[in-house]
Amino acid sequence: MAEVARVGHAGPPILLFDRVCKNYGPLRALNEVGFQVNRGEVVCLIGPSGSGKSTLLRCANALEAAEAGRISFEGIDIVYSNTKLIQRLRQRMGMVFQNFELFPHLTVLRNVSVGPTTVLGMSRKAADLRAMELLRKVGLEDKAAMHPASLSGGQQQRVAIARALAMQPDVMLFDEPTSALDPETIGEVLTVMKALADEGMTMLVVTHEMDFAKRVGDWVVVFDKGHVIEQGPPKQIFESPLVPRTREFLSHLGWHGEASWS
Repeated sequence: MAEVARVGHAGPPILLFDRVCKNYGPLRALNEVGFQVNRGEVVCLIGPSGSGKSTLLRCANALEAAEAGRISFEGIDIVYSNTKLIQRLRQRMGMVFQNFELFPHLTVLRNVSVGPTTVLGMSRKAADLRAMELLRKVGLEDKAAMHPASLSGGQQQRVAIARALAMQPDVMLFDEPTSALDPETIGEVLTVMKALADEGMTMLVVTHEMDFAKRVGDWVVVFDKGHVIEQGPPKQIFESPLVPRTREFLSHLGWHGEASWS
């Protein structure tokens, strides 16, 4: 694996992946994957579909169990059999999925406030106030009384981001958050994500949006067939990658470094 020196971040990583392996039958989805996420960083995972990026996120949030290696959060190793540890972990890691995963029978406001009331024990009034603040943050305050079915895909994904933020996480995990969106709505979601990054939110992002990874990412990790083949700052990955496979992947995407959103 090709890697360059990492600079500018003191202290231990908030997330550490050390030789992580995961199998699905004979398929090795993750093969000794290793990298770290430092507090306040945006780390983007790129690579072909099926290369293990989403699987890694699901292992980090204990939706899947890694079979070998180590994943640690703030220095504490994730033990998948420890139910209380996993519950605490999920409270501190917000996750945004490809397909929104909103509750269709709840209003937008209640979709955002339900987690704090049921998991954190927050009062309904306090949770609703917090939810309105977050809907305002993602530009959807006027949609609070609506149900998800009446929103566009981009709006639903922004509600999903607000819902994850309502749990006051230390890390946000994004699993291809724009892959199910119409091209016209991708930009509104990426803009919200960039605003979170500008505020210092720690983010681990699986994405095919190369413009976002280059402009917003602090560190980029390139996956291929379950391996990390290269990692480094965006300038290195997108302008002078060390590995031919990285160059081939970017070339197949037709990526030329031109921003498609703002």
